[in-house]
Amino acid sequence: MATLTLKNVRKIYDKKVVAVEDFNLDVADGEFVVFVGPSGCGKSTTLRMVAGLEEISGGTITIDNKVVNEVAPKDRDIAMVFQNYALYPHMSVYKNMAFGLMLRKMPRTEVKQRVTDAAKLLGIEHLLERKPKALSGGQRQRVALGRAIVREPKVFLFDEPLSNLDAKLRVTTRTELKNLHNRLKTTTIYVTHDQEEAMTLGDRIVVMSGGLIQQVDSPLHIYRKPVNRFVAAFLGAPPMNFIEGTLKRDNGLAFVSNVGNVRLNIPGRLADGASRYEGKPVVLGIRPIAMSEQPIGKFAPPPGDRVGLPGGYTITLETHVVEPLGEKIDVSCSLPGAPDQKILARIDARDDFQPGKPVILHLDFDHVHLFEPGEFGKNIAL
Repeated sequence: MATLTLKNVRKIYDKKVVAVEDFNLDVADGEFVVFVGPSGCGKSTTLRMVAGLEEISGGTITIDNKVVNEVAPKDRDIAMVFQNYALYPHMSVYKNMAFGLMLRKMPRTEVKQRVTDAAKLLGIEHLLERKPKALSGGQRQRVALGRAIVREPKVFLFDEPLSNLDAKLRVTTRTELKNLHNRLKTTTIYVTHDQEEAMTLGDRIVVMSGGLIQQVDSPLHIYRKPVNRFVAAFLGAPPMNFIEGTLKRDNGLAFVSNVGNVRLNIPGRLADGASRYEGKPVVLGIRPIAMSEQPIGKFAPPPGDRVGLPGGYTITLETHVVEPLGEKIDVSCSLPGAPDQKILARIDARDDFQPGKPVILHLDFDHVHLFEPGEFGKNIAL
């Protein structure tokens, strides 16, 4: 196991296309860190620079206190699992897993022991004599994992290893990966565009966009306190709703006034940090789970906040589509007077809920945020 440090790392193609810019990150020994972001954000390029498969344009990469900028990939003591598994089709599972060790001229007894131990750990010991073409996608993925495990590297690098699996298998394999890391405790960097994978797997998440780090933190902290609108929109399923409006104040009470003449009062937690934005455009971010038909528990207004003015801590929506999800339903809505302003609410299911009727929903301000305008508008309340 080892620490991993990237300091001021950048990658520029053809002297003009910036793929990664000023990337700084310290990964602790045994930590599982996930790089997440949309296609083209630079996450895979960063991973390949760590692996030595991509030459860096600037900065330093350090593995276990050793700068590896000029070190060949084979000498970095890392193991990488690719999206397409990269198995040798003419070799058995055993030989695929053992091949790298045999190239190192490791004693056959040790090779056999490592392969056997890894196969048992992954539950594929009964597949050792099969060829890759006789395996399912999930089994091939385990073989690729096994080939990485037998090397006992200092760092594991995963480049979207689950993207070729079906939805159900992705969920089960994700759990297996988490259990595997808990047992091996190997320093791990995992790249994905799937925010659900990022949230469930990572000790910390690195959210990227346009080659830049937007936020680094634990999954729960990023979800609850996104630093900007991009992070808020990217992490969370279903995605956060955004309502553009103007921040105003009436009799000491702050509220957001929308183009559809919707008025949403803002409790003290948000209003205190937003006072300098009075009279300016803002964006109200509301997570779908932040709405409920009943103002109970955490959905009740904060003590001492005024709720008597029009709007209160509720939002009235026109319903369009209802999608049952078992105990919950997703309700696609719009703001009255602003049909283009779409809102998705995830609320408790009831049989008599029908589309086409207005619904009044109460807001939980633990999941409501205020942002500056723009795709990367910062979170005003932080």
